[in-house]
Amino acid sequence: MELAPPSMCSVELTAVTREFDMVGILRPLTRTLEPGSFTALVGPSGCGKTTLLRLIGGLDAPSTGRVTRSAGGVGFCFQEPRLLAWRTVLENVALPLELAGMPRARRLARAREALRLVQLDEAATRFPHQLSGGMKMRASLARALVARPGLLLLDEPFGALDEVTRHELDAELRALWERERFTAVLVTHSMPEAVYLAERVLVFSPRPARLVADVETPAIARDAAAWTSDALGASVREASTAMLHAIEEARR
Repeated sequence: MELAPPSMCSVELTAVTREFDMVGILRPLTRTLEPGSFTALVGPSGCGKTTLLRLIGGLDAPSTGRVTRSAGGVGFCFQEPRLLAWRTVLENVALPLELAGMPRARRLARAREALRLVQLDEAATRFPHQLSGGMKMRASLARALVARPGLLLLDEPFGALDEVTRHELDAELRALWERERFTAVLVTHSMPEAVYLAERVLVFSPRPARLVADVETPAIARDAAAWTSDALGASVREASTAMLHAIEEARR
C-alpha cells in the first residue's frame, strides 16, 4: 500500500512568549511557517529553542500570544530514538497507529511503508539492540512519519551520531522532505546542518530567546559537495555572525 500524502500544515506565531517561574524564556515572537516549508531554529545552548519547538507542537502553551496550526497531525523525532527494546522495528514504528486503535494488519502495512520511506524495510524484524545508531534514528523517523503528519518537529535528531552518518541522514531527510513536502521544523546546534536542511534559518539570542536573524538559504545542490560549497558557507557565516553578535551583546 502507498501512504496517503500528508496534509501540509502552516503555523502562525503571534506575539508568543514563554516564562517559567517568572523567568523569561522566549521574548515576543511573531512569524509564519508556510505549509510545506522547512525551518531550522538555532541559537546558544539553553536559549529556548526546544521550548519554542514544544510550543509549535502543542506540548506546551505560551505565557502570552497565540500559536495557530492549520489542519494536519504532528510528528516528533527526538535526539534519543526511544525505541521499545522488546518490540521489533516494525512494531515500534506501528506503535502510534496501535495507540490510535488502527487494526493490526492495516497498521503493520502502514509501518512497512514508513520503513521503506527511510530505507529501513530490510530491518523490520530486528530488535533495537541489533541496530546501529543511524538505523535507530531511521526507525525513530519512520515512527514519526507513520501517521502522515502535516508537521514534523525534529529536536537534534542526529546530534549523537558520528559526522559521516549524520551527513548521510541529513541527505536522506532533505530528500524525503523534498519528495513528501510535509512542514518541518528542526532544532540543531550545527549551523551547517541547519543551512543544508532548511529553506530558512531562525537565529536566536541567549535566553530569553530573541530572534536576531531570519536567514533564507540559497538554492544549493543538496549533495556531498554542498558541505564545502561557497553558497552554504556564505549562509553559515551570515547566521553565525548574527548569533555571535547576540552573544557578545548579552555579555555586556
